[in-house]
Amino acid sequence: PPPPPPPPAPRGPVRIGGQVIAPALVKRVEPIYPDIAAQAQLVGMVILEARVGSDGCVDDVRVLRSVHPFLDKAAMEALKQWEYKPLVLNGINTPFVLTVTFNFSVARR
Repeated sequence: PPPPPPPPAPRGPVRIGGQVIAPALVKRVEPIYPDIAAQAQLVGMVILEARVGSDGCVDDVRVLRSVHPFLDKAAMEALKQWEYKPLVLNGINTPFVLTVTFNFSVARR
């Protein structure tokens, strides 16, 4: 008889978009605007890519668009605390990747 088929190759994280919709966000933490960044009136948009594990916890973050290291760090620290319901595909909890944008602005008085 022929040998059994090889086991399926391990799949990497699924990119959110198209027909794959991000699971519900269950814990969101806003970034803390660093005092030094506010005093320097650093503003702008930080765009991050997050890898969410099969348990729904963010396990890796990288900067796609940087404004300043102070704001990048604040955004990354906040995003690492986010939690999602696990993404279930074909009955299996599956890691996924998504993009998150934080907009930092100085409030005018």
